[in-house]
Amino acid sequence: MVLFFCQPITSSSAFAQSDSTKLWVVKPMDVIPPVSLALAGLITQGRISRSLQRNVVKNYPGFHTNVDDFLPYAPGVVSLSLAASGVKGKHKLGDQIILALLSNVIAQGVTQSLKRIIAYPRPNGEDNHSFPSGHATTAFTNATILHEEYGERSVLYSIGGYTTATAVGTMRILNNKHWLADVLMGAGVGIGATKVLYISYPWMQQTVRRVKH
Repeated sequence: MVLFFCQPITSSSAFAQSDSTKLWVVKPMDVIPPVSLALAGLITQGRISRSLQRNVVKNYPGFHTNVDDFLPYAPGVVSLSLAASGVKGKHKLGDQIILALLSNVIAQGVTQSLKRIIAYPRPNGEDNHSFPSGHATTAFTNATILHEEYGERSVLYSIGGYTTATAVGTMRILNNKHWLADVLMGAGVGIGATKVLYISYPWMQQTVRRVKH
């Protein structure tokens, strides 16, 4: 008799655990790119980055552009604009806004903390907040948002977003504001933070619904 009454409870618990597990779906491509970029940032720190920067300064002396100051936001703006115009993405406009805000805040929180802890000098000697690149972090955060929302709809969205982010990183190096290692680590942080948020967002939504009820 006791077993009879316990069985539904056990089954219910198992189903709840199963549903909870389904909320956390991590694919290899969620992990490999950000980890690889972060490791590349660590490996190229120092001699490799300095060698590249010497060649950049030699071959592009006086290069200067301000495009890299606003271009990092472009992929995110495209994603939100598509949602606002009725183009269906992975999430509705309201959720996209939340994801965009949280992704950028978390990614920049990590990057700005690392900047102050590591205190690595910029190639132009402007300050000691070089590693990782904040602009690269923002660019790859927003590129990943566009990829997550519309990449399955068309690979061109993903290509466009990550090409834009790569252009930002390249301009930071050409502007002599950052080392290669800064850009690679910034890209890893941006992609990684956004991936973590997108993976955990279904769980966050379920938690909010439970609290409301």
